[in-house]
Amino acid sequence: MVEKGIPVAIASDYNPGSSTCFNMQFIMKLAYLIYRLKPEEILNAATINAACAIDRGKEIGTIEVGKKADIIIWNTKKLNFLLYTLDNNLCSIVFKSGEIVYNSTDI
Repeated sequence: MVEKGIPVAIASDYNPGSSTCFNMQFIMKLAYLIYRLKPEEILNAATINAACAIDRGKEIGTIEVGKKADIIIWNTKKLNFLLYTLDNNLCSIVFKSGEIVYNSTDI
């Protein structure tokens, strides 16, 4: 699909019935291993493409003036490292609508 220019979206779809994974880093890793997406394609699939898939691309999915600040700060210097590690949660800070809802230093 990616080669054909079709936008691909990925998400955890956390729910207790069929998807008990809450770790977006793990979902990104699966996209890398199973679907052979490139790191940049995975980032698009997890952000703007996912937002557009639920018809919210004008509100979320990118960092722009006027959009809600739903942002994950990863504790890594390179995007590739998120996909190479499976056993470490590199999520450092999560912002939802501009407010910090998770900070790993608080744990």
